[in-house]
Amino acid sequence: MSEFDTDILIVGGGLVGAALALALKDSPYSVLLLEGSPLEQTFAPESWDSRIYAINGASRRWLEDIGAWQGMDRQRLLAVQAMQIFCDEGAALRFEALEAGLPQLATILESRELQRALWQGLEGAANVSLLTAVQAVQLTVEPDVARLELTDGRSLSARLVIGADGAQSWVRRQLGIEPQTHDYRQFGVVANFAVERAHRGCAFQWFREDGVLAWLPLPGDRISMVWSCPESLKDELLALDGELLAARVAEAGGGKLGRLQTITPPAAFPLRLNHVPHIVTPRVALVGDAAHTVHPLAGQGVNLGFGDAAELAGILLAEEVCRCGDLSVLRRYERARREPVYLMQGLCHGLQQLFNNKNPFLKAARNFGLGTANQSEWLKRQLIRQAENY
Repeated sequence: MSEFDTDILIVGGGLVGAALALALKDSPYSVLLLEGSPLEQTFAPESWDSRIYAINGASRRWLEDIGAWQGMDRQRLLAVQAMQIFCDEGAALRFEALEAGLPQLATILESRELQRALWQGLEGAANVSLLTAVQAVQLTVEPDVARLELTDGRSLSARLVIGADGAQSWVRRQLGIEPQTHDYRQFGVVANFAVERAHRGCAFQWFREDGVLAWLPLPGDRISMVWSCPESLKDELLALDGELLAARVAEAGGGKLGRLQTITPPAAFPLRLNHVPHIVTPRVALVGDAAHTVHPLAGQGVNLGFGDAAELAGILLAEEVCRCGDLSVLRRYERARREPVYLMQGLCHGLQQLFNNKNPFLKAARNFGLGTANQSEWLKRQLIRQAENY
C-alpha cells in the first residue's frame, strides 16, 4: 500500500491550478486539487464578471488541447480584431489582426466562464479529485514526501505539491521564499460598461499622466475597463456612483464609444511586481501568480500562468510517476520558464516606468517611438506575433 494519498496535490483551484489539473487528466498520476472556496458554476446570464482576461494564441491552443476551450459558452467570448494605443501629444499606434495574418489579436473572456469550463472538464475524471471549502494550515516537506495539514483536521501526503494559490501564495510562505517586490504605488480599478457606439472588436489603451486606461471589448455593446492609477484617483473612482463613474470614464477615453452606462460596480486591487528568486524546491513547485506577477498594462499575467502550467504538465507527463517531485525534474521546469517570465516582467516594468514619467526628454522619445512604430508594418507584425506566442 502506497504511503501517498495522492501523487500530485495542487493547492489553489483558480484558473491556472484547475487548468494544470485538467492537463493531467487521464494520466498515470493521481491528482488532488485543493480549493479553499466552494465551487460556483451558475450565474445569471445578464450579469458580467469584472475579472476579464485577454487570452493570447498560445494559451488558447493549449486550452483547446486540454479540452477547456470547447466547454465555454461562445456567446460569452469575443475576438479582438484591432487595438489602438494613444499617448500624449497625439502619438498613436494601431494594431490589426488581418495585417499580421491572424484571425484575432486575442480572445476576451470572463474569469468565471473559463473557471466553470475547467471545473466542468474535471467532472468524472478517474484520476483527479477536487476538495473544496477547506484550507491548508501547515506544509511539511520531507526527503520523499510532502505533507499538508488541513483546517478540518485531515492530513494529506503527496509526492509533489504545486502552489497555484496566487500572488500572496500560502505555499510560498510555508517554504520561506520571499519575493523581490516592486510596489508601483498604483491600483487597478476595474468595471464593466454598456457603450453607445459599437466597438467592433477593438481594444483601446491610453497612456495618461494619471495612469494607464484600457478598454477591452466584450460581447455586445459592452466594454471592460482597467484603469491603473494612483491611490488618490482610485479612491475618487470608487466613491463615484454609477452614472458619474460612467461619465468620468467616457471623458477619459475621449468619448470614443459615446456615452457609457455602468453595468458592474468598480473594484480595485494593488499593482506590484513580484520576482520570485526560485520557483521550485524538492517536492514543491510554484505556478502562476504564486511564481510571478507583472504589471497588467500588457494583459499577459494569466497567459504567463498558463505557460507555466503547460510547461510543467509537459515535463511531468514525460516522467515516471515516482520521480515527479525530484528536484532534478522540477528544475527543468524552472529553467524553461525563466526567460519568458523575465522578458515579460522586464517589458511591462520598462513600459510602466517609461510612460509613468514626466521627464520632457522621455516624453518626447516615447511619442516619437510610438509614432515611428505605427509607420512600420513589419515591426507591428513582429510585436503582435511575439505577444501571440507568450
